[in-house]
Amino acid sequence: MQRARGLSIFFPAYNDARSLPGLVEKAFAVGQDCAEQVEVIVVDDGSQDDTPRVLEELQRRYGPALRVIRHPANLGYGAALTSGFRAATKELVFYTDGDGQYDVGELRKLVEQVGPGVDWVNGYKISRSDPWYRLLIGRLYNFAVRRLFSLKLRDVDCDFRLIHRRVLGSLQLSTSSGAICVELAYQLQAAGANLVEVPVHHYPRLYGRSQFFRLPHLWRTVVDVVRLFINLVLVRKDLARRALLVRVAHGKHHG
Repeated sequence: MQRARGLSIFFPAYNDARSLPGLVEKAFAVGQDCAEQVEVIVVDDGSQDDTPRVLEELQRRYGPALRVIRHPANLGYGAALTSGFRAATKELVFYTDGDGQYDVGELRKLVEQVGPGVDWVNGYKISRSDPWYRLLIGRLYNFAVRRLFSLKLRDVDCDFRLIHRRVLGSLQLSTSSGAICVELAYQLQAAGANLVEVPVHHYPRLYGRSQFFRLPHLWRTVVDVVRLFINLVLVRKDLARRALLVRVAHGKHHG
């Protein structure tokens, strides 16, 4: 495998104190295999457990190669991703969740796909290791947003992504909830970013509880998806229709 010049690895984290030490350790090991220069970033989105203390200990161990961004309050998954993207400084930017449900070691599979004409490598879950109701909600959500936004990405909520930083600079992400994955995929697709998809494993959550499947978070995500659909799809279609009418009228006037 050809090593990349630089790789930023970041984890959005909320109450993930028990999973972060293993994730950070593996991130450095895998990152050094994949790239000449590696930085690891953890975005602590206002955790209420021992996450701040754990991160302080990890920073003493890894030094400046591990950077920590702390939100004073829980701002949402989308806000954590936005902070991570802004903080990343290397050529390639990879992120996955801080709960340990994905194997950071499979980052190697994504890096192997990077080459000329590839802007974005996204994982898709081989199978999802969650309770049946989460499987059902996840499948319905994925089906709905793919249809609504005409997304080619097969697994929108697979947060195992490797993106060239050059294409991230053209994005204008505004969503603070989990709906940011839809906004991110839509904007990358609209920008013409070339996508490669890779199968990855998904494992049971060992510690804590998922925040996404709590009712307030689900409702906030649904509201944001509707807002995105109005702003990104309906408004743009209306603007395109009006532009077409103007061109037709202009053609008739000069004809």
